[in-house]
Amino acid sequence: MPATAPRGGPAPASPWPVLAICSAGLFLAVLSTTMVSVALPAIGAQLDAGPAGLEWVVDAYVLTYAALLIAGGVAGDRRGRTGIFQAGLALFGAGSLAAALAPGTGLLIAARIVQGTGPALLIPASLAIVRAVFTSPRQRAVAYGLWSTASGVAMAAGPALGGLLAAGPGWRWVFAVNVPLAALVLAAAWRVPRLPRSGGGPFDWAGALTSVAGLGLLAFGVIEGQARGWAAAEVIAALAAGAALLAGFAVAELRLARAGAGPAEPGTGRAAGRPANGTARRRPEPFVDVGLFARPPFALAAVAALTVFFSFVGAIVYFSAYFQQAQGRSPVAAGLAVGVLGVAYAVVAAGSGRIVGWLGERAALAAGLVLSGLAMAALCRLGPGTPLTAIWWNFALLGGGIGLCGTPMTTLAMSGAGAGRAGMAAAVLNACRQLGQVFGVAVLGALVYAALPPGAAAGPLDAAQRLAFTAGLHHALLAAAAALLGTAALAGGQAAAGLRRRGLRPQTGPAAPPPGWSPAAAARGSRR
Repeated sequence: MPATAPRGGPAPASPWPVLAICSAGLFLAVLSTTMVSVALPAIGAQLDAGPAGLEWVVDAYVLTYAALLIAGGVAGDRRGRTGIFQAGLALFGAGSLAAALAPGTGLLIAARIVQGTGPALLIPASLAIVRAVFTSPRQRAVAYGLWSTASGVAMAAGPALGGLLAAGPGWRWVFAVNVPLAALVLAAAWRVPRLPRSGGGPFDWAGALTSVAGLGLLAFGVIEGQARGWAAAEVIAALAAGAALLAGFAVAELRLARAGAGPAEPGTGRAAGRPANGTARRRPEPFVDVGLFARPPFALAAVAALTVFFSFVGAIVYFSAYFQQAQGRSPVAAGLAVGVLGVAYAVVAAGSGRIVGWLGERAALAAGLVLSGLAMAALCRLGPGTPLTAIWWNFALLGGGIGLCGTPMTTLAMSGAGAGRAGMAAAVLNACRQLGQVFGVAVLGALVYAALPPGAAAGPLDAAQRLAFTAGLHHALLAAAAALLGTAALAGGQAAAGLRRRGLRPQTGPAAPPPGWSPAAAARGSRR
């Protein structure tokens, strides 16, 4: 199928309204990953839900979101990013309405599955749309920074907003508030232009199902590992099966790529480098371009996304628990205290595009990782009674460092993919972010509560338990800091290698002209 641009609303005179719409969709999707957690006690009391049921109220959304991300990105590339973005918003709104009206735990979990399908569609589509409508590299970097800002603000604002809604009108409004907001964003989405679809051969259903199953089992194993114990048979089986499926998926995709399937040649509708006799059309093209991971910029972006969200989301969750369990603050007060991270994230992320323009993607990423890693390690001085006034600046450094990472990560990932694979590349990047979040909450949580009795995460702590909680938090912060600084070393190495390749060294004289250079050739080149 040739790349075509289906009819739709006219392209806006400015791409900035499109960025606002895409960022609003991202904000709503990410907000629901953190807003619901503080409403769980109220949900359990009204619906008579046990601990396992309440865990799945959160996990059903996260698991669906993580498992379907890559499939959603590929669907956007092949079916149209704008339509998939709108479908994601509609599913998110419908799932939110069903969750708000759910009479029992089972239906609430089912509604959360529908709600989680929305982000899997709209998030990769939104980033692909942003990449397409901003043609200037400088403006695109600024746009990526603002798009990333929406995610960080949503993660930091979620606990405070969820606490206010649960304490005020009730827990159902934690879901109901999404319905009018999603409807407004969906109504505004007519300003988003219809973008060309990618071509290609038959859809790789085997690859799609294998990736969804592999990601889903891996996320399930990590989520349940914290609740059931890492030595539980079902946890080990889920992790092993998920890893095996993803390994088999990677091997199968490489075989498809080597057999000649690939992105369609523009305007031809057939796989690049294949004959036009129809043989290539009968072979599915790879569901995911696994070769992207062989490109250092994309591999660095994927590793950084996994590390940053492992550290940052885990930190947000357990800083909130620290203020509530170790200091006895209310959920609203804890959310406001953690909000310092979000404010710093937003301020720095909004201007990170300019910083990337000054330093370059890899150097800016390395700087953000170093700053956040050192700030994370410095927070090991926390004690059970440390006031916010003593650490707010440390929170600001941590949030600012993470905010600096978003734009270079996105730019590195998206620059390695062509326009026809933008949704797939965005989906892979966001799958790494989501898996990092799942691993961060589970692994860091295991460290935080290692010395506490089972069930301590759900209730108040006595004086001895507060000391044990704080010691566990120190271990978690050190693990997160080590991950950030290790990734910073990788980014710094790539930045240094890039400088050496470009020959940016002090020169003792004027550079020699390239071979074959002449004034006439230079003049001809300048007129092209």
